[in-house]
Amino acid sequence: MLDDRSKSLLKTLVERYIADGQPVGSRTLSKASGLELSPATIRNVMADLEELGLIASPHTSAGRIPTARGYRLFVDTMLTARPHVSEAVPADAREQLQPDQPQRVIANAAHILSSLSQFVGVVTAPRKANVFRHIEFLRLSERRILVILVAPDGDVQNRVIFTAQDYTQSQLVEASNYLNAHCAGLSIEVVRERLRGEIDQLRGEIAQLMHAAVEIGSEAVAASTDQVVVAGERNLLTVQDFSGDLGSLRRMFDLFEQKTQLMRLLEVSGRAEGVRIYIGGESQIVPIEELSIVSAPYDIDGHMVGTLGVIGPTRMAYDRMIEIVDITARLVSSALSQK
Repeated sequence: MLDDRSKSLLKTLVERYIADGQPVGSRTLSKASGLELSPATIRNVMADLEELGLIASPHTSAGRIPTARGYRLFVDTMLTARPHVSEAVPADAREQLQPDQPQRVIANAAHILSSLSQFVGVVTAPRKANVFRHIEFLRLSERRILVILVAPDGDVQNRVIFTAQDYTQSQLVEASNYLNAHCAGLSIEVVRERLRGEIDQLRGEIAQLMHAAVEIGSEAVAASTDQVVVAGERNLLTVQDFSGDLGSLRRMFDLFEQKTQLMRLLEVSGRAEGVRIYIGGESQIVPIEELSIVSAPYDIDGHMVGTLGVIGPTRMAYDRMIEIVDITARLVSSALSQK
């Protein structure tokens, strides 16, 4: 636990470093903090903060900089949030989030986040409800079947499955008729549980076919939703903190190229309401010490369907990033909820 004096000096040090990008010395800290403390006292407090792992001393300077742990304490206990005003997102940017084309809303939101933050904007595409309206099986050849899944919104997913045994077309019609009669409008998870409960009442071979179809349905839903839009990756090339570290930049660009890890992180952060902040490799999914992520979920008609956020250096103006991310999430939610 830190006393009030230590908290005040740490807060001042973090704010100065975010603003200037230069290690903060005891003399600067004395002037900026407004505390009437001797240089020796400030040096002692800084030594204590360094011992706690909250600040560190770069080799090239007598000043100190925050560590990821120091940023975390600052964000959790010392950050003064800005009032949420829509002016944080200019009117011309808000006009880009029109409800006519959802995919355009997602793409534009990523560019807006990047433009306003001057870092990287990321948005996951809305997750579709894993519900089917109609299913159909077509025999293509021996042990090779085409599964056609139609979603409530008319979206059609086609998948070819290979079965352990051959089925006649009449058996396939029997299976599809059963699913359409008893399971249409239900989620894949509910159908899976229902089939488990009724397995003994169904002919074994047809039950296996329908189980395979349900698994394919899960994969089809996942394939159609595993999308993340990334904008502004090149902004990181101009960030002073990364200019001399090509290794860090290379790892970051690998992250954006693969995108899968970003999807996992954003999905995790989308399970909770409000803005979430990951600092300096806190998440094993994005284990990069120099990066922080500020994210928030967005919804359609009150149901959380995706996540958006900003990725930048740990030395970022967290109060402004929180404001940008929060308001953009609200604007995206509003645009996608309009019919």
